[in-house]
Amino acid sequence: MRRYLRLFFVQLRTSLTTGMQYRWEFLIDGLMALFWAAMALLPLWVLAGTGREVEGWTHPEMIVVLGWFVVLKGLLDGAVNPSLMAVVEHIRKGTLDFVLLKPADAQFLVSTARFDPWKMVDLPAGGAILVYAFSLLGRAPDAAHIAAALLLLVAASLVLYSLWILVVSAAFFVVRLDNLAFLFMSIYDFARWPVSIFKGAMRLVFTFVIPLAIMTTYPARALLGKLAPAVVAVVFLGAIGFMIVARLVWVRAIGRYTSASS
Repeated sequence: MRRYLRLFFVQLRTSLTTGMQYRWEFLIDGLMALFWAAMALLPLWVLAGTGREVEGWTHPEMIVVLGWFVVLKGLLDGAVNPSLMAVVEHIRKGTLDFVLLKPADAQFLVSTARFDPWKMVDLPAGGAILVYAFSLLGRAPDAAHIAAALLLLVAASLVLYSLWILVVSAAFFVVRLDNLAFLFMSIYDFARWPVSIFKGAMRLVFTFVIPLAIMTTYPARALLGKLAPAVVAVVFLGAIGFMIVARLVWVRAIGRYTSASS
């Protein structure tokens, strides 16, 4: 475990050093990340003017969901996307050998190969949005609710990472995944809204097939004190099961890899 922690921090330090080579670009990327985090509030500010609830969600409660969306977007854009999209290029070019020959788990190496530090600005920005939401509610969340929400944040991160591993694993079969990756990012944008506003088939898909509810709605409900502890436990165990499935798919998919020298 200590060996993999050292490897993680080495890869993180390398990404930070690389990202700061061009300082103005580094700064502009950070400012743009803050700008888009602020723009994410715009639809809810418009909705606030109507004074209406949406499917039982008040305006401040919907901002809590948006806060979780921004936090996870920071993880996705800053930690997950950069590394795993690079894997697709390795697979397409047949250069994944350089990773597979190293004396460490290949999935760990490709998952931590690259970070985009300024995209992670969304993490504190999402935290600020959560603070703003509870200031509108006029109260602070209880310690037990914070603990449950943090547990579901781990579960949401596992689900998000596992979904992306499944997308990348498909590259071993279809090679070109540009459209599929774009589709995934487009679908993820729906996570900024509580899952209860969707009806019929869309609600089922966003709960069980592409579990956007686990990513944002459930952590928000936990933080608001509206989610039973039993549901928190089931969701967390389900996220672990989903990660195990993604791992099995990755192991099977990597068996189909053909290097450039083959």
